[in-house]
Amino acid sequence: MNLPKLIYWISSVLLSMLLLFSVFMYFFKHEDVEIIFELLGYPTYLIYPLAILKLLAVVAIISSKSRFLKNLAYAGVFYDFSLAFIAHIAKADGAGFLAFLGILLLAVSYLFDKVMRPKHKIAYEV
Repeated sequence: MNLPKLIYWISSVLLSMLLLFSVFMYFFKHEDVEIIFELLGYPTYLIYPLAILKLLAVVAIISSKSRFLKNLAYAGVFYDFSLAFIAHIAKADGAGFLAFLGILLLAVSYLFDKVMRPKHKIAYEV
C-alpha cells in the first residue's frame, strides 16, 4: 500500500470513529447531549436527525460507492464540525478540541481522497 492511500485510510477511519462516537452519544446519552445543545444555543430536535446524517456520512465516506454522495458527506460533516467549533469558541467552554480535530481529519481525508482519485473522473459522477 502506497503512502497516500495509507494516510487516506488512517484519516478516514479516525474521522469515522469520531463520527460514530458522536452518533453513539446522540442515541445513548441523549440527556447529556440535550444539555450541551441547549448550552450552545442549538435546538434539541436536531439531535436525532444529526445522528442519522452522521451515520450516513460514515457509510458514504468509507464505501466510496458514489462520488457525489461522498462529496456531499464531506461537505455536511465540514459544516457540522465548523458550526460546533464556532459554537464552542463563542461560549468559551474549552470543548472545541474534538470539533477542531474533526476538521483536521476531514481535511486530510478529503485531500488524500482527491490525490488517489483518477484525474479524468468528474465530481458529480454517480
